[in-house]
Amino acid sequence: MGAQKFLHLENVEKRFPIPGKEDYIAVTDVDLEIKKNEIVSIIGHSGCGKSTLLNMISGLDGQTEGNIFLTGKEVKGPGPDRAVVFQNHSLLPWLTVYQNIEMAVKKVMPELSATELKERVEKFVSMVNLDHAADKLPDEISGGMKQRVGIARALSIKPKVLLMDEPFGALDSLTRANLQEHLMRIQQNVQNTVIIITHDVDEAVLLSDRVIMMTNGPEATIGEILEVNLPRPRNRVELQHDPEYIRCREAILSFLYEKFAKEDE
Repeated sequence: MGAQKFLHLENVEKRFPIPGKEDYIAVTDVDLEIKKNEIVSIIGHSGCGKSTLLNMISGLDGQTEGNIFLTGKEVKGPGPDRAVVFQNHSLLPWLTVYQNIEMAVKKVMPELSATELKERVEKFVSMVNLDHAADKLPDEISGGMKQRVGIARALSIKPKVLLMDEPFGALDSLTRANLQEHLMRIQQNVQNTVIIITHDVDEAVLLSDRVIMMTNGPEATIGEILEVNLPRPRNRVELQHDPEYIRCREAILSFLYEKFAKEDE
């Protein structure tokens, strides 16, 4: 008997029924193993089933066929062992930064004393450098800060897997770069598994241990898996001339724009 796999997808398929027509097969034949404490990016053109895959891992949507296991247990719905950060941070507008994080911790860890709760919330507010904004409402802070609150809230419940659906897609390039740095630093600190959907080739290489490249939909599946052999911590400026960084970047570009080019994007 081999060692237990951390996160394992086997023969996963997702079909959507269309009245009066054949089912739409979004993703099919997905076999994937993700290791503990690994950062994995999923990249591909629009409509390749990236978000569908993430929703099935999160348990927000069920697969039509196949199985998903996390630490040996079958995923049958959402759970606190998986936290999701969307492009829209989905903060509650009437709660402060502190209260948005506190609410998540209270729900998942009701056994904490008032002191333990306060310590935990403050730890994650500090981790994303938002001590100065803890008492502000979402409308009073920038888009990048809101997304940092979303990340802190997701991590505060101690998930085994952090799932991120284009979390930095709506931000300007400097804010995006800043948040990528935050994410890498935090992941080194909390040591959990991160799965991130992105359209951005440089983001995928900078952040990831592996990049999962999806073929075009319908009936999208995993086309190639790229190992990114770059030591951590990573410095984006130094990486620009690193042969391994350049190799990975070119491999993804070749996959997306030569092997699986899309005319309509």
